[in-house]
Amino acid sequence: MIFTKIKRVAKAGFVNFWRNGWVSLAAILVVVITLFAIGSLIFSNAVFKEALNHIEDKVDISVYFKNEAEEKDVLAIKDSVAKLSEVKSVEYVSADKALADFKERHKDNATLLQSIEELDKNPLGAALNIKAKEISQYGSVAKFLDGKSDSSGDSIIDKVNYFQNKKIIDRLSDIVDSVKKLSLIVSLVLVLVSILVTFNTIRLAIYSSRDEIEVMRLVGASNRFASGPFIVEGAMYGFFSAIITMIIFYPTFLSLYWIEPRLLYVFSEANLFRYYIDNFGQIFAILLGIGVLICSVSSLIAVRRYLKI
Repeated sequence: MIFTKIKRVAKAGFVNFWRNGWVSLAAILVVVITLFAIGSLIFSNAVFKEALNHIEDKVDISVYFKNEAEEKDVLAIKDSVAKLSEVKSVEYVSADKALADFKERHKDNATLLQSIEELDKNPLGAALNIKAKEISQYGSVAKFLDGKSDSSGDSIIDKVNYFQNKKIIDRLSDIVDSVKKLSLIVSLVLVLVSILVTFNTIRLAIYSSRDEIEVMRLVGASNRFASGPFIVEGAMYGFFSAIITMIIFYPTFLSLYWIEPRLLYVFSEANLFRYYIDNFGQIFAILLGIGVLICSVSSLIAVRRYLKI
């Protein structure tokens, strides 16, 4: 009995959808615009994430040790830093490697290289290059390194360049937070607009079917049965809108690829067309869920208000 009622409601919803052709088309177009904007926001977030990850990979803090620091003490500090939950990676640079890298960077400066050769010992000490998991965690890592000493209690750290990079790190951290907040605000505004537009569209569909609704009530149909088809109709708006939106994205990115491939790339590795293909199912599921939810909720609000349920 329940299955039969559900089947009738669903069938009536499909009939309403196809019968109200122009109204359905108008609703779908509006929802497509909204889902396209939300989808663009998803791709924009991917762009920002890749860009920020690219920048974050360039940010680290270096710990420079005194010349007299023994390798075992430096490696002990390296191991203790690597155990921190905030730390992503720690690279150890020996004094000999630091000198070799210095000579390679200044191989065209004969005077400087000659001066280095004239010294009795290596003027450079060992170093650690530390990358944190999050930009905001570099401060706690630098605080942990403050005052680190060897087994005799003497400080072996000459300098930590966190404070020189602090302004850049703080700036990048603010950008990350701002992008997240802006994305949330834009998403909420778009959802609100979609609800309002879909609400008015469904209300128009209900108004155009007012005579049919009255007849259904006269023959004893319940409010739930009378409102069900419009909720199904709203869900169909969201379903078809998500499909059309994903179809529109394909030629959009494909045309950009043929016109100017570099427009699809973010820095060196992120390709929006490839991102679209690789994450097609996930993005479609998100847009489908948002579309169906928004349209169904808007339809429910509209029928409750009009039918006084």
